[in-house]
Amino acid sequence: MVSPIFPHLAKPLKLIVLDRDGVINEDSDAFVKTVDEWIPIPGSLEAIARLCQAGWTVAVATNQSGLARGLFDFSTLGDMHFKMQQLVMEQGGRIDLIVHCPHGPDDGCDCRKPQPGLFRRIAEHFHLPNLNGVPVVGDSIATCTRACCSAASPTWFAPARASARSRARCRRGPRSSTTSRRSPIT
Repeated sequence: MVSPIFPHLAKPLKLIVLDRDGVINEDSDAFVKTVDEWIPIPGSLEAIARLCQAGWTVAVATNQSGLARGLFDFSTLGDMHFKMQQLVMEQGGRIDLIVHCPHGPDDGCDCRKPQPGLFRRIAEHFHLPNLNGVPVVGDSIATCTRACCSAASPTWFAPARASARSRARCRRGPRSSTTSRRSPIT
C-alpha cells in the first residue's frame, strides 16, 4: 500500500484561512518590517497547532503593502514567514499555504483584501471550486466582508484597538450592497 506524501491532505479537506497581522502576530501601525518585529500573539501558535492536530489545513492570507512602500523586501518577508512556520512547527503544527498581496492600497490590484484575489488563489491551490463554508479568521472588517462575499464563513477576531462601531458592523455583517456583489471565487 502506498502512503500519501501529505497524509493530512488525503482526507476530506477541512480548510481554515487566517489573516496574519493582528491574528497570528502583533500588528503595528508602523508596519511589521523585520523578523525581530514579527512577534506572535500569545497563544496563536499553539492554536494553529491544535487546529492541525484536529485535522485542519491552515492557510494564511495577508496584505503586505510594506513591500510596495519599500519598507522591507521579499527576502525579509520570506524570513518572517520562515520564522512563523518554524515557531508553529515547534508547537506541533504547520501552515500549509501562505499567500500575500505585495501591493499598496491605491495600486488597484485584485489580490489586496478585501478584493477576492488571495481567496481565489487559496481555492485554486487546494483544487476547490470556491471557499463555501471555509472559516476565515481576520482582525478587520475588510477581511470579514470579503469572506462573506466569497461564500466563506467569516470570524472576526476583534483586536483590543478595534472600535465599538467596527465590532457592531462585523456582527451585523456586510451591507446588502456588498454581499450582492458576488466574487469570482464562488
